[in-house]
Amino acid sequence: MKSRLLAACAAVALCAAALSAQAQTQAVASAPSPAEAKVFVDGAEKDLMAMGEYAARMAWVQATYITDDTNWLNAKVDAEANALSVKYAKQAARFDRTQVDPVTRRKLKLLKAGLVLPASDRPGAAQELADVQARLRALYSTGKVTIDGETLTLDDLDDRLRTERDPARIKAMWEAWHAVAKPMAADYPKLVKLANEGSAELGYKDTGALWRSWYDMEPDAFAAKTDALWAQVAPFYKNLHCYVRGRLNAKYGDAVQPKTGPIRADLTGNMWAQSWSNIYDIAAPQGLPGPGYDLTQSLVAKGYDATKMMKTGEGFYTSMGMAPLPDTFWKRSMITRPRDREVVCHASAWDVDNDQDIRVKMCTRVNADDFYTVHHELGHNFYQRAYAGQPYLFRGGANDGFHEAIGDFVGLSALTPTYLKQIGVIDAAPDADADIPYLLNMAMDKIAFLPFGLLVDKWRWQVFSGQIDPAHYNEAWWKLRAQYQGVAPPGPRPADAFDPGAKFHVADSTPYTRYFLARVYQFQFYRAACRQAGWKGPLNRCSVYGDKAVGEKFERMLASGQSKPWPEALEAFTGEKDLDASAIADYFAPLNAWLIKQNRGQSCGW
Repeated sequence: MKSRLLAACAAVALCAAALSAQAQTQAVASAPSPAEAKVFVDGAEKDLMAMGEYAARMAWVQATYITDDTNWLNAKVDAEANALSVKYAKQAARFDRTQVDPVTRRKLKLLKAGLVLPASDRPGAAQELADVQARLRALYSTGKVTIDGETLTLDDLDDRLRTERDPARIKAMWEAWHAVAKPMAADYPKLVKLANEGSAELGYKDTGALWRSWYDMEPDAFAAKTDALWAQVAPFYKNLHCYVRGRLNAKYGDAVQPKTGPIRADLTGNMWAQSWSNIYDIAAPQGLPGPGYDLTQSLVAKGYDATKMMKTGEGFYTSMGMAPLPDTFWKRSMITRPRDREVVCHASAWDVDNDQDIRVKMCTRVNADDFYTVHHELGHNFYQRAYAGQPYLFRGGANDGFHEAIGDFVGLSALTPTYLKQIGVIDAAPDADADIPYLLNMAMDKIAFLPFGLLVDKWRWQVFSGQIDPAHYNEAWWKLRAQYQGVAPPGPRPADAFDPGAKFHVADSTPYTRYFLARVYQFQFYRAACRQAGWKGPLNRCSVYGDKAVGEKFERMLASGQSKPWPEALEAFTGEKDLDASAIADYFAPLNAWLIKQNRGQSCGW
């Protein structure tokens, strides 16, 4: 038939068109049947669910008992799980032209795009990638520094940065921790090469394009969406930056923190300058009363410990009508740092068996930050349990930003004086004139985070695409931090520095845009919930604690898991179909007006 077709072609163009049409016809004719697609998906779900539980249990052991042996075991199971996921992702492409029902089509799509760091089919590639990942995680999680003869963990450094106000000591702590990441510089290019190799085999330009494909839109369209969201909030961030820089200048003087230009990153009270609330004492509004209470002091005075913190967080969700956490949660979670072994202290929520074995891993301390984190992490757990009735491939958040935003939405309520009075942590809510201090403290966490939440993956997207080469990793990192955050390191960085690796999510290869999205989603959720509750006061004082009607609608959204595109899940709870940062503007409107007045005569920007 092919020779007869060639003889009939009168021109090259006509021939090419005929061959193309014939190829398409043959492709359709040879496409697997809908029934075959269904059988494939069902088998993949069964295998991946079994592997998921095996991998989760092994990862739990490694994260809560770090040794050379558990690192080796976790790397081995990571390689096996990656290889299985890659196999099914590639096989799913066989059904691209098969006419299947919408549910099966969505599952096939999730199979193809559900990997973070896909390994190549090349023999040994999966194990090589898993070994690199294990080394990077271990370097971060076991990192310690020595300052003045004292050995300190990252937790120790975090505690000291909250209150240390000597710029020389602050700089020493900051530089010591960032030096922990230097050895990662040798492995990170290997990880990039290996992940890109696997991503290319799945049909993506690079791993960054794979990550951007997770949001029910084209990768480039998603990147544009994040830029548009940043444009909505950037003016407010600029006002906050200007004000805080001025207060730091007043505290430290021109030699430490100039009146113009970027903020010295280590002076923000946070190792990554992603939250500035620890230096609220420096930025506190002059002539206005404080918030009226110190949450950390109140928790200590009320006899809180790690378990009571966790029980209180659970109580918020159950007050909205959700079932209590299972007994296994309390038996199997790690909620304080063990004294006898190395562990990954970075707080995380776990769904071990894709059913009811949900846990938290956290080195909980009795302070305001961890009070919020408890409410946040439990949001993951309640989400995980809500969608446990879905098919395996739909047991996830509508997108990863959703998963982060669930607990953050509850956390917004959890920090309000309204809620703290409801549960007896404080005896009385402060008067309305405390709202500006409260909003400033909140903005120094929520708004200060936004540019960092955006730039971490912008850096990785450029690394994966080859736009940034290994020789310029650190230089490009600080260029983006200057561009978006307006911060700078406390001094020149060593030529061999790998400062991105000083952030857990880079060492762990956890995508970070989810946290930027979560900052937007959480305010949309919060505003919608407060409207549903009929709240009439200032938005920043709204608490939905105890509102079962809001809880019922909220849980219905959670139960849909990943079965629907995120705009449908968003609309189901909020009535809004798109990401919109206007809820942030609504929440912080009084503060933004106040900041503009405070910044008069200042040279804002950097």
